[in-house]
Amino acid sequence: MNSVDTLLKTYFSRSTSELWLGELPVSSLAADFGTPLFVYDQGIVAQKLALLQHTLPPNFAISYSIKANPQRAFLQFFLSQGCGLEIASGGELYQALSAGCPPERIIFAGPGKREEELRYALENGIGEIHAESHQEITRIGAISRQLGRPARVAIRVNPSEAAQGGAMRMGGKAAPFGIDEECLESAVAKVLTEPGLIFCGLHLFTGTQILDHSVLLTQYRRGLEMARQIFQRFGQPLDTLDFGGGYGIPYFAHEQALDMAQLGQALRALFDEYKDEPALRNTHFMVEPGRFLVGEAGVYVTRISDIKISRGKKFVIVDGGMHHHLAASGNLGQTIKRNFPVAILNKLDQPTDTMVDVVGPLCTPLDGLARAIELPQPEIGDLIGVFLSGAYARTASPLGFLSHPTPPEVWLAHGQARLIRRRGTYQDYEHDLV
Repeated sequence: MNSVDTLLKTYFSRSTSELWLGELPVSSLAADFGTPLFVYDQGIVAQKLALLQHTLPPNFAISYSIKANPQRAFLQFFLSQGCGLEIASGGELYQALSAGCPPERIIFAGPGKREEELRYALENGIGEIHAESHQEITRIGAISRQLGRPARVAIRVNPSEAAQGGAMRMGGKAAPFGIDEECLESAVAKVLTEPGLIFCGLHLFTGTQILDHSVLLTQYRRGLEMARQIFQRFGQPLDTLDFGGGYGIPYFAHEQALDMAQLGQALRALFDEYKDEPALRNTHFMVEPGRFLVGEAGVYVTRISDIKISRGKKFVIVDGGMHHHLAASGNLGQTIKRNFPVAILNKLDQPTDTMVDVVGPLCTPLDGLARAIELPQPEIGDLIGVFLSGAYARTASPLGFLSHPTPPEVWLAHGQARLIRRRGTYQDYEHDLV
């Protein structure tokens, strides 16, 4: 599990009782940038990317999934390491291009792509559009003909039940995502016959937060079999085979980290089986992880503003909450609220002997960052951190709720802290008169 102690030993350091991030004490970061704030450590991102690159067979490409965290600092780091980017909206396409990503290294997946988003993508000549329905194939073809520009199209496949797994299973059942596996051949045929479209490959859509390497192996094998099936039916080898993302990180006490050593060994054996497969002779394989690469690199830092006891329960009230970090509050898909790893960042060497609820400043009982958690004796002014806050945190949260100023973001690299998003102000909520 990713307990605070495990995270400290793996990624962070401390000076006596205080957390250090990227060679800097958290107290100095809080003093310089204020609280609440998000802090991201480039060194951890680099460590996770290196681990993934070592695990995958050498003929794999990696595209970072922007939805995990679209901050430009992340995008530019991954581009500097030779990665591509995976987008799911026109806004993410704009961010990818603004970060300096060559259009041919961008892939576009996601249901309900609007006509203007598809046009924007085709006008910029992005690498691939991953079609999610027969109607979308028709729409891409029509725009391609209007622009006089060919479009490279892959089919995003919702595989059968047998290829599913993960904490958030998204495929293998009726879903708005992808084209059902049983309709795959008709979708490929449509792309092949649609003027202006170039069929380039498949994208497996399964699930996310996968912590069992055998589940990933099953999905990869199914993707290779689909490629063989398409070649046998159409004589069309795949240019690209996108296995999706899905790599998870353990958030809670019952979860164990994905065994990357076993995954790497199993993948090498699997791809050795298919090394002479004609359908895959010139295929480019790719994955598009997000959370796995950036989740552990972020810490949400808050400060205790009040402590109170109500009917025997101690509440620690901090200056940030669910409006900045919806996932940590349990309101982003959790059926049962479980605590993220949380600690008093300036008392790491003190015993955890006080049971408290850590709550934010919002006027809603949903605003709880940790419930019934044991911490050292808290005091007003202490810094409380929520770990695993690099993915699906700030941008997956209702930042406008109660009109609090939005939190800044700070990027740590080579012992230096850089502000990459300013703190919001009350004036940001002014409404323009039209």
